[in-house]
Amino acid sequence: MDFWRDALRGGVQVDHKPTNLLITGGVDDIWQSPQKELIVADYKATSKEEEITSLDKEWQAGYKRQAEIYQWLLRENGFTVNAAAYFVYANGDANKDGQEAFNNTLTFDTRLIPYEGNADWVEPTIMDIKACLESSEIPQTGEDCDYCRYREAVEVVTNT
Repeated sequence: MDFWRDALRGGVQVDHKPTNLLITGGVDDIWQSPQKELIVADYKATSKEEEITSLDKEWQAGYKRQAEIYQWLLRENGFTVNAAAYFVYANGDANKDGQEAFNNTLTFDTRLIPYEGNADWVEPTIMDIKACLESSEIPQTGEDCDYCRYREAVEVVTNT
């Protein structure tokens, strides 16, 4: 489990033969169902005004993809993986009980949020990544990509 958690030096790994890419991911935790299926558990912490009870916000889409990658990695390693993943979501309330100041204290509302994963997109995406890496053309920039905006700014500066 320690190796699977270590995203920098290990993680759950798949040597993806069709692309010759090593796909890895460092899981937070793996639980086991009574039927011996592995269950991906991911821990999140934030401090939002609103109560966090689901993963329906646009900024949480990456959390879902992350869980689905972990599920895919585990399945590719021959494990039986439950379709449900769980997020242990801790939402900090800096103004608990009407406090006006942080006062070095943060209270968390912790929820267990289930999510039904679907990793069908992973394999085609890996193939697209490989095609992009081997292409002689630079891909189009992404509207929401900070790196893309940086590269566009660099291009403007270097071409003036």
